Amino acid sequence: MGTVFTPLDAGVFFAALALVMAIGLLASRREKTAEAYFLAGRNIPWWGVAGSIYGSNVSANHMIGMMGIGFSVGFAQSHFELGAIAGLMLLCYGFLPVYRKLRVYTLSEYLERRYDQRSRAAYAVILVITMAVVQLVPALYIGARSSCVLMGGAALEEIVSESIPGETADTEPGSGISPETPAKSKLGVNRFHYSVFVLILAAIATSYTIFGGLKAVIWTDVIQSVLLLLGGILLAALTFDRLGGWSALMELDRAGSGKMHLYLPSNHPDLPWTGVLTGLMALHIFYWGTNQFIVQRALSARSDSQARLGIVAAGFLKLLIPFFSIASGVAAFYLFQSELPDRSVAPDTAFTELIVLVIRPLGFGLIGVISAGAVGAILSSIDSMMNSAATIVSMDLYRRYLNPEASDAQLIRVGRWSILGFVSVASLFALFVIDPNSEKNFFLQIVDYQGYLTPGLLVVFLLGLFWRGTTPTAAIVTIVLGVFYSWAVEWFYLAYLGPVPAVASLTGDVLNFFHRVVVVVVLCTLTAVLVSRLGRCPEEKAKLTWAGVLAVSPEAVRNLLSGLVVWLGLLVALAAAVAGGRLTPASAALLASVLTLGMFWMLLRRRARSRGPVNLVSWVVREDRFWAGCLCAGAVFFLFYFY
Repeated sequence: MGTVFTPLDAGVFFAALALVMAIGLLASRREKTAEAYFLAGRNIPWWGVAGSIYGSNVSANHMIGMMGIGFSVGFAQSHFELGAIAGLMLLCYGFLPVYRKLRVYTLSEYLERRYDQRSRAAYAVILVITMAVVQLVPALYIGARSSCVLMGGAALEEIVSESIPGETADTEPGSGISPETPAKSKLGVNRFHYSVFVLILAAIATSYTIFGGLKAVIWTDVIQSVLLLLGGILLAALTFDRLGGWSALMELDRAGSGKMHLYLPSNHPDLPWTGVLTGLMALHIFYWGTNQFIVQRALSARSDSQARLGIVAAGFLKLLIPFFSIASGVAAFYLFQSELPDRSVAPDTAFTELIVLVIRPLGFGLIGVISAGAVGAILSSIDSMMNSAATIVSMDLYRRYLNPEASDAQLIRVGRWSILGFVSVASLFALFVIDPNSEKNFFLQIVDYQGYLTPGLLVVFLLGLFWRGTTPTAAIVTIVLGVFYSWAVEWFYLAYLGPVPAVASLTGDVLNFFHRVVVVVVLCTLTAVLVSRLGRCPEEKAKLTWAGVLAVSPEAVRNLLSGLVVWLGLLVALAAAVAGGRLTPASAALLASVLTLGMFWMLLRRRARSRGPVNLVSWVVREDRFWAGCLCAGAVFFLFYFY
């Protein structure tokens, strides 16, 4: 098995994969109805919802790609996890109650009921492209690349210096590295081995997804989530121990490059603080609240309360990622400096390099455990994307436009053929378009590509859910123009604003995609409001808002909004105090978390009073809103503590 896997590692690894396949195939008892195939019969318990949401979201792009960004950029990548809590809360208490009340199969079905069939079709096309190409292709790429290294399909190659003065191979012109600089080595992936692993990963995930539908996907996701957590936490603990512990990492960071900070300058090319608190937050809301890929798991829950508990539990698991993935990447940066001074490490190979350096000397099959977690993360994302994309094709395209009277058997058959089509196209892209030896941060590229397609959809969902006045025509115009705005804003900035020194000093000479997203969201919102003012939304459609579907009183809406505004205002005041040096990050973190818990506690007391006499403490502990408050308090704490 090459120079990384021992026979014991291989046995552990293949046993874990066999377990996943066996569970998937066992759950793949032929489903007879469309609801059973696409929504698991709406009978999944909260822990199944949590494991599937977590497993679907946390792919190899997270475990390997995020570690690579932690290695190359730093802990600021944690905004992808900490900000996700806001998106999960909006799903839990904003979007999901409406979706479940209307008993929709797909979120595009909600768009048709709120607007018309044009919005439904546009959403279906954009989401299928996003899942089948933008997300599925990189999952196959990074999984196959990592598998190559782990199983001996990669070899060390020397980076040969060029003869051009001041430059070497794999360095940028003007980097200041002279031709006399000693050559370094890097891992080069064999393309044939890479191709084999692409096909193996695709075949394994397809084998149970195509037969068992969402139920098979969910149960395998739960197992793969456990493997991912075991492998990720084990690798992190051993890496920190190699450095001397967490305190040693923080000490090295204070004396070194300062990578363990969350907020980078506003003109940072990858993760500017102004972008992660605005544009990235918008992407979080889209991903968690309006994305079929994620929401389908919550739609399959056996009850509203089970769905909410599952979402909150997935949020707690998300808070682990900054520490076992991103901080491990930062630790790898310092570890490689001291122990691999002659090795050139690309961000996406930091994970495998770390395994070779830290885990291989220990033996005991630990590489097999960690590799099973990584590959499990890959499979859980691949199977989830295929299932969700097939649901959209069957329900929103085939039944809506080609065969309105389609039987359940026909819908399931179309879903299965769709899965075969998606995995075939994605495999071809991964094989012939993607460079298996790329040195780019692939995770950030994926988010960038999605950001071109989704801002218009986000605005349409938000306005449709929270404003009665949004019209069907405004919705389709906003979705289409959102894609156009994304390209136009980027072009305008490069042509006219980037070259201006004053602008470049604030937001960079190239527009960061987070900044682009927030500008496009503003333009889409203005477009939707202006076009809506030119017409009138039919009354039966205007009722399908959050307040209308859930029969929430205007007074309750005003109280909720005023509470959120006060809470956000207090957090901004604390942030200003920290930035001005009047408060330490640790003190502000404690105050912010207490404020957050206090806000949820007031909401819980109000709910308790409305229910009559109850034992407040015991009732609160059973309330999902209590645990949601703890989750939010934890996320807010970290946002201040790692300032």
